[in-house]
Amino acid sequence: MNHSIYSADRMTHLKIVVVALVAGIAVAGFGISARINSDANMQTARIIKAGAPVTVSSSGAMVVR
Repeated sequence: MNHSIYSADRMTHLKIVVVALVAGIAVAGFGISARINSDANMQTARIIKAGAPVTVSSSGAMVVR
């Protein structure tokens, strides 16, 4: 068994590349499937309607001059 990537033979490098490729495809597939299934839980925008106009005669705040 090779414990260093520098002294590894061609077959060990190939195994590392294949494992990395399979893991990358698995992560991408999981991400795509999670994105496609999230359309069912899509939130809708809430509409806030304005009420009647209000007049403020005094704010009750102290004015510092």
